[in-house]
Amino acid sequence: MLSLLAASGASDPIYWENLGLRPYLFEIGSFQLRFYSLAYLLGILLGYWHLSKMIKAPGSPMAQRHADDLFFYCTLGIILGGRLGYAAFYKPELFGGMDLFKLWEGGMSFHGGVIGVLVAISWVAWRGGLNWLRVCDYISVNVPLAYMLGRFANFINGELYGRAVESDLPFAMIFPTDPEQLARHPSQLYQAGLEGLMLGLLVIGLFWKTRARYRPGLLVGIFTLGMGVGRFVNEFFREPDSQLAEFARETGLSMGQWLSLPMVAVGLAVIAYSLIRPSIGGAGAAKPRAA
Repeated sequence: MLSLLAASGASDPIYWENLGLRPYLFEIGSFQLRFYSLAYLLGILLGYWHLSKMIKAPGSPMAQRHADDLFFYCTLGIILGGRLGYAAFYKPELFGGMDLFKLWEGGMSFHGGVIGVLVAISWVAWRGGLNWLRVCDYISVNVPLAYMLGRFANFINGELYGRAVESDLPFAMIFPTDPEQLARHPSQLYQAGLEGLMLGLLVIGLFWKTRARYRPGLLVGIFTLGMGVGRFVNEFFREPDSQLAEFARETGLSMGQWLSLPMVAVGLAVIAYSLIRPSIGGAGAAKPRAA
């Protein structure tokens, strides 16, 4: 994507509206099937499909029925956690009316979604007698590529654009929703590439090509660390939410960066824990009790 954008030349910024993008696939009357909704749907379905393949490999801590439960409860966790997290961390005024439920207008928090998924995993693991940390390992492998789809949808919507570009950037872009109409970083694509594609290929490769899945916590620790570092770095290129711009100026870091620091610390701690603990071996985890 970036290579195609760069081909437009280094002197003039690219106008998003000239790319021929629109935020919906089709519309019927007042109904629009938006790419933002499709990204969530496809990401969840892709994760469920891949998780179902993962649990067929040796060493799985769960059965297919647990994957089915996780598919349902994690979907709820993503939607409820993501929306409530966005309202709590970025836009508290949403709690005052029906706008909180207008998911089609966008506004989801990754960190809130993580909390929602952790609650869902805890519930399924407790009911099924599963090893919570190992279930987190399996779920975390499937998050980055779904996250990538969400960031592509943000780009297609022309939202969550980056900071103004001070130098001659070959793929600087002007977004129609920007009131200042400045050339900006397409930071949505940075996040899709770093926190999505690159991290996704890393954890998927570690699962299928190494014995990382036999070290409880290693995969989820690498995922958490990678997401925290990737988000912290990319926030330097992303424009802070308008209602939090003053907060970023006063503290020196954006809200996204402050929320990423605990992720980095937790990721490092979980990786260290997994490496000092013995591997579970190739026999797999103990059978979970019947649900």
